[in-house]
Amino acid sequence: MRHSRLSRTALWLWVAAVLFFLFAPILTIVLFGFDKSNVETWPIQHWTLHWYSVAWNDPQVRSAFALSIKAAVASTSLSILLGSMAAFGVHKARFFGRDSISLLLILPLALPGIITGVALNSAFQWAGITLSVWTIIVGHTTFCIVVIYNNVLARLRRTSSTLLEASADLGASSVQTFRLVTLPTIATALVSGALLAFALSFDEVIVTTFTAGAQNTLPIWIFGAIRLGQQLPEVNVVVTMVVLLMFIPILIAARLTGSDNFAPRVAATRKVTTAP
Repeated sequence: MRHSRLSRTALWLWVAAVLFFLFAPILTIVLFGFDKSNVETWPIQHWTLHWYSVAWNDPQVRSAFALSIKAAVASTSLSILLGSMAAFGVHKARFFGRDSISLLLILPLALPGIITGVALNSAFQWAGITLSVWTIIVGHTTFCIVVIYNNVLARLRRTSSTLLEASADLGASSVQTFRLVTLPTIATALVSGALLAFALSFDEVIVTTFTAGAQNTLPIWIFGAIRLGQQLPEVNVVVTMVVLLMFIPILIAARLTGSDNFAPRVAATRKVTTAP
C-alpha cells in the first residue's frame, strides 16, 4: 500500500514537472504583457494594461490579425471540402495503392514547414503566380487537409456499416442516408477537425513566410517585431491574445473528440423512418 502511494505521488510530481516545463515559458510571456517597463526584468515592479491598449490601437496588428483570420477561415473551409472527399474516397473505394495514397495525403503535415514553403514558393514562381492572400490560403490548405482527412477517416472506420444497411432497409435513398445518418455520424469529427485546422492555420509562420509575399499575417508580424526587439511588450500582449484564441478551438475540439457519439448516431438512424 505504501509503495502504491509513493508511486502515485512520484507520478503526480512527474506530471507537474512536465506541465511546468511546457507552460512556464507561456506563463512568463503572459506576465510580461502586464509589465510597465520596456525592459523585461524579474520580478515585475509595476503592473499595467497600457500595452493592451497599444496593441489594440496598432493598425499593423489589426490588419495582420484580419488577414490571419481570413486565411485561416478560407483554408479551413477548403480543407473541410477536400479532406472529407478524400476520406470518403479512401474509405469507400477498394483499389490498388490505396494505402500509398493515404500516406501521400498525410505527408504534408509530416514534412518540415520550410520544405513545404520552399516547394510552394518555387511552384508559384514557375507558374507565374503573384504571391498574395490566395497563395497563403493554398499553402495552409496543403497541411490543414491532413487534419480533416484523419478525423473523418477515423470516424468512418469506427462507424458500423449496419447503420447504413438499416437506413437502406428502411427505404432511404443514398442522399437521405448521407443527410440523416452519415453526416450526423461524422459531424463532431468535422467540427473538431475544422477547429484544429483553424488553429494550425492561424499560427503558421514558416509556410506563410514563403507564400505571403508582401502580405503581413500576425505570426509574421510577431516574428519581425521580435527580431527588431523594439516592441517586445506589445509582442507579449499579442502572443497572449493568440494563445487565448488558440486555446478555445483546441479545447472544444478535444471535448468533441472525446465525446460519446453513439446516441446521436442512433437518433439519426431513427430519423430515416420519418423522412419524406
